[in-house]
Amino acid sequence: MNYEQAHEAFIEKHLASRTGERRGRLERGHRHAEEMFLQNVWWALRGDFADLHPEYEVLDWRGRSYFADFAFLPGPVKLLFEIKGYAAHVRDMDRLKYCNELNRETFLYGMGYQVISFAYDDVEQRPELCVTLLRLALSRYQIVSAPSGGVTLTEKEIIRYIVGKAGVVRLKDIADYFALDPKTVRLMLMRLCEKGWLKAVKRENGVRNVGYELARDVLFYWD
Repeated sequence: MNYEQAHEAFIEKHLASRTGERRGRLERGHRHAEEMFLQNVWWALRGDFADLHPEYEVLDWRGRSYFADFAFLPGPVKLLFEIKGYAAHVRDMDRLKYCNELNRETFLYGMGYQVISFAYDDVEQRPELCVTLLRLALSRYQIVSAPSGGVTLTEKEIIRYIVGKAGVVRLKDIADYFALDPKTVRLMLMRLCEKGWLKAVKRENGVRNVGYELARDVLFYWD
């Protein structure tokens, strides 16, 4: 399937699943800039539109609907992509709009979304730079090989907890949060490391574990 066929199927799929303003927004909002990003950047890097949602509705801090150009939602990962033109986002933006944009992005970050913005001029004139930056951004969530084993319900909750912390988590923190015996937690963490879901973080001398973090990009294999 070439880009044109894949793009048509992609839009038709999302139109068929929407009604009302969500459908209308997709019909009106998915235009030149968004299509150019898909063809020049996203398709060039990924070759598919899996887990990508065009004109994705979220609420801002005022409870008002806001439609991001795209949302990428593989498992618990929540990335929003915006293609920003100079005129609308710089030249013609007044102070109130500027404040609202920053407040919205900060609010979305607090709600678990990460907003990634590309300049319209770069998407049009330097798509190779955008591809490089997109690859770098997505590399945090991608891995070369899938984890080798499934997880139990408790192990899944531990992974979910570490995802929410977005960094290194101590064994004690996990034991306290779930009210579990530290020895039991240590065994579960060791199993998750063996399965490829987590990796241990050691002190500088490399002898003792100081915490645990997600193995690189395992979230693409999270269901």
